[in-house]
This record gives sequence, structure tokens and C-alpha cells, in this order.
Amino acid sequence: MPARLTIKHTTIYRYARPVAFNEHRLMFRPRDSHDMRLLSTGLSISPPAQVRWLHDVFGNSIAIASFTDMAAELRLESTFTVEHYGVETTEFPIETYARTVPFSYARDDIPDLGRTIERHYEDPQHKVDAWVRRFLSPDGWTETDVLLVAITRAIKDNFRYFVRLQDGVQTPAETLALGSGTCRDYALLMMEAVRSLGMAARFVSGYLYDSALDGAARGMVGAGHTHAWVQVYLPGSGWVEFDPTNGLVGGPNLIRVAVARDPSQAIPVQGSYTGAAEDFRDMNVEVTVTAEPLSSVL
Repeated sequence: MPARLTIKHTTIYRYARPVAFNEHRLMFRPRDSHDMRLLSTGLSISPPAQVRWLHDVFGNSIAIASFTDMAAELRLESTFTVEHYGVETTEFPIETYARTVPFSYARDDIPDLGRTIERHYEDPQHKVDAWVRRFLSPDGWTETDVLLVAITRAIKDNFRYFVRLQDGVQTPAETLALGSGTCRDYALLMMEAVRSLGMAARFVSGYLYDSALDGAARGMVGAGHTHAWVQVYLPGSGWVEFDPTNGLVGGPNLIRVAVARDPSQAIPVQGSYTGAAEDFRDMNVEVTVTAEPLSSVL
């Protein structure tokens, strides 16, 4: 059932003494779409900041915060409410020519898909190639939807998840070697795997709604923090959501904020301070997602 979801995302940086804050780039605000209607937004920043908005090269909404006051704590709190219409399914329409892998995109689509088809990370020992080819049929032709579902669920079932709040990702080869990672590592591994087969893939940053424990947000892996997953472009269906952290296909639990070609382009908070390195004490991120059925608020 469609739901009205409210997301509260609080990030706090603490310092040993007051420091000066340089410009910060914030990626908190989602975009309206046919599967998600933005109803309200709020952004609270302490110490006070002057905020200007822009769209990046992917059309994501970006807030640029500029500070004048020094402080020993930086608090960023984003809230927004959406009507969410995501549907979980492993069945989606695909054009006849793209129903099996390998396939080629239509000539008119290739310029716009651009670098989302290209591999971005070196794989000199072809570890990613070898791993993804385990999902291909011996005859060389594999149903596209079956392949993508299998990859999504294999990452969930065969890798160990852990939370890592620091910026950055493991390379896909590192994730394979370690057998573990966080949601953005899993997303990047899947992106590079499907790109190696000629498919276009994008990195998605956002939040995860856990319907099992509404408010506590602990039933699904990755709830309670920002979340990351993958979109793969399928002729006939467009950009389809795949969450390898939870083995989900489709988007009922996925609240999309930003899409990008690479994880480095979808970091929720980017910024720096002027002061000594030892001035930084710690940071804390807390995300809550609460919901009520859409029918109860009409």
C-alpha cells in the first residue's frame, strides 16, 4: 500500500574546541517522481549558515552551506515527508531484444547512458569478471531479469555486512577478497559486475524504510543510517532498483535521494573545518523513518 513516510536525518560533528567551518555540500533533499511525491522539507543547521541551492550534473538537489560563526559542534538536521509508491517485484517488462544477456542498448540511448555503462575500477586479475560469470548460463545466453535477481540475492547471502560511517568505498576487488562490506561497497560491486556485462548502472543514495519495526528501524540491514543501492537501466522498464544489501528488487522500502555515476558523487555531507587535526573528536549519524498508510491521512 502506498505510504506517507517521514525521514529525519541528524548528523553531528564534535570538536575539542571551537573551529571555523568551511563550505559544506549537503545532499539531503529528494526529487519528485511518479513513485515518490515530496510533501514537505526542513533543514536545520547549527551554528547558523547561509544556504543556497543548486542542481548537480545529475539533477540532484544540493544545498551549499556557508558559515561565519565558530563552534565546537556542527549539527545538521534534515527532515522531509513523502508519499511513496514503490513496488517490490522481480517481474518487470523488458524489450524483447534485451531479455537475455548480452544485449546492446538502442543507438539513441547510448549517448545519454554515457559512462554509466563503462567500468570505473581497475580489475587487473579479472576477479569481478570471474565472479559475475558464475551467474551466466553455460550456453552464453541468460535471462536478464533472472541474472540481476541472482546477483542481488547472492551479495546479500554470501557477504558479511558491517556499518562504516567514514567516507569512501572499497573497490569491488577488495569487497570480493574480504567477503564483507557496507551497503555502498555492495552497490559498487554490483554496479561494476553488471557493467562488465554491458549494462548501464547508477549508484543511489537514500534511506531504507523498515516496515517490520517502524520507528526503531532495525529489522532490515542498513536501516538507521543512510543507505545505498543500485539502479540498472533496462529497456522497457527504465531505471530499476536493486538493493543487494537486503536482496530487494523494486523500491517499496527504498527512499531515493540522489543518483550518481560513482559513489564519490553522492556523499550526503561533504565539508571541512579550519583547525588542528586533533581538534576533531567524533561524529554521529542517526536516521529515523516513520510511516503511516496513505489512506489514513487522506
